[in-house]
Parts: sequence; C-alpha cells; structure tokens
Amino acid sequence: MLLDTASLYFRAYFGVPDSVKAPDGTPVNAVRGLLDFIARLVQDHRPDELVACWDEDWRPQWRVDLIPSYKAHRVAEETPAGPDEEEIPDTLAPQVPIIEAVLAALGIARVGAEGYEADDVIGTLAARAKGPVDIVTGDRDLFQLVDDAREVRVLFPRKGVGDPDLVDEELIREKYGVAAGQYADFAALRGDASDGLPGVKGIGEKTAAQLITEYGDLAGVRAAAADPRSRLTPAKRRGIVEAAAYLDVAPKVVRVADDVPMPDFDATLPVAPADPELLEALVARWGLGGAVGRLLTTLRR
Repeated sequence: MLLDTASLYFRAYFGVPDSVKAPDGTPVNAVRGLLDFIARLVQDHRPDELVACWDEDWRPQWRVDLIPSYKAHRVAEETPAGPDEEEIPDTLAPQVPIIEAVLAALGIARVGAEGYEADDVIGTLAARAKGPVDIVTGDRDLFQLVDDAREVRVLFPRKGVGDPDLVDEELIREKYGVAAGQYADFAALRGDASDGLPGVKGIGEKTAAQLITEYGDLAGVRAAAADPRSRLTPAKRRGIVEAAAYLDVAPKVVRVADDVPMPDFDATLPVAPADPELLEALVARWGLGGAVGRLLTTLRR
C-alpha cells in the first residue's frame, strides 16, 4: 500500500474539525485524521507493506523549467523558505513535522526522493513491486499507474477512506473514455488548471478523449494535425499545431517518473512501535492517545 501522504493529510485537515487540539492548544486535526485514515486502511485492506510517500519537492525545478506555470498558482507570495514554498494553511504547516515524528516512532516507512514529488516515489515503487499494489490518493494524475495485469489499482477516497472508489482499468475507461495507459497523454492534451497545465486551446475533456482514442496517443494526434488528409477540423488542427511548444514538453511533466533513486527502507508494516518511548512522549505532548491507540490495536491484529 502506497500512501500519497500529503493528499491524505490535507484531506484530514479539512475533514476533521480544527477544534481537535493538543493540550497546549495547537491544532492536531490533520495528525489525528491521518492516523485514523491509516488505521482504517490497514483494517480494511490488510497490506503486508505500507509506505507513506512524501513530497521532498512538491514543485520540482525540472518540471518548472519545462512548463513555468506548473503549480505556480499554489506558490506562497512571501515565505522565509523562498519563492517556491507551497502555500499551506497556517494551522496545517506546524502539523507536518508532528506527522513525520509520529510515523518514525511508529516505524511506518516514510519515503521521499530529493527533486521529486510523492507521485514519482509512488510511480517508482509501483513499477518495482512484485505483487498487488494499492495506491491511496485523491489525485487523479495517478490513474495513469493503474494496471490490471500487474494488479495495480488506486483507492480514491470519497469523504474519508472507508469507502473509496476502487479505480481499475474498467472504471477509467467508463469515466474518461480512454485506457489507463493513455491517461497521461489524455491529461496533457486536456490540461489541468489545478496543476497550471494549459492544455490545448479549444480541447476539453471529451474532445481530448475522442482524439486519444481515435489516434492512439499524443504523438498520433500531433501527426494527424500535421497531415492535411486527416479528419481533424481546422480549429482542432490549428489549436494542436499552435500548442506545439507546450506539447513538446507536457508529456514529461505529466507522466509520473518510475525510475527515481530510492533510499534504503523497510516497508514491512510494524506490529509494535519502533521507538515506544518517543511515541509515548509524542502522544503525551500532542494529545494523540486515542488515534495512536486505535492504530496500534489495528497493527497488532
């Protein structure tokens, strides 16, 4: 089981009331919510291994160099850490180090890679996996990793994580009209305002799906645009040709990396805390007894 951790702790932050606080008054709603999410996921799906995948770089420079607008709208205007610090709610940012410390004390693997997003860590670990993989994320970009033959699927949370959509190849084809293996090209053509990807002018989701289905992939669509004998309308042809500079680089930005250098780690799901004394101290300081207790009970089972 591979967790898109930031996706989950953001979801926990907005889903659990900020009245959930530590004894000193610090909000810990994201921490408690994430721990309860993990407990429920382990209880329901019983993974042998679990990795909390981490954004070491939420907006990698190599992606920005290719498309400068990539996630640009999410950059905080002024931060001590520099111009590319992600804008995070004031009461969430202090909870992230607490999450890191609690996961370490529990012995749950937390893995990131310098210069890469959590998506790329997930893509690499999914590519290396020898058995079934469940990817837990609220990010549709990871649908491109779904592979029925290799038993790679996405658990896409609805309100919490207790009743996620189980995303396989059939669901992707039904919902988007493309195969899972075509999803990245489809996404590049369509664009994604939430990631600062402009897409091709005049081509929305339905048209992008039709074009990818008809011509196979993005290269096929571009070849059709360059071929005066193709059935493309003048408007679509013009839009694709005029977007050449974007389409030259978009696939590399949109596609999840699957060859990221990984640190050594043990993904085995722990049955007892790695550092009981540290965990006890964290529980006392941050008022996490209930959430940690529920997770430990689930792990022991």
